[in-house]
Amino acid sequence: MTWRKARRSNDQEGACVELAALSECVGVRDSKDPNGPKLLVAPAAFRALLTDLKQQ
Repeated sequence: MTWRKARRSNDQEGACVELAALSECVGVRDSKDPNGPKLLVAPAAFRALLTDLKQQ
């Protein structure tokens, strides 16, 4: 699995989000804690989240 930082993440104080495209979901984790918890989200739900965030 390949994790990458979100384009909008900034490196201020290590506050970055990393994403991984998995076969049936999108993985989300905190870059400061790569071995910590991960959030797995269905692709449709992730797209809806991004749409909502862009409208903020």
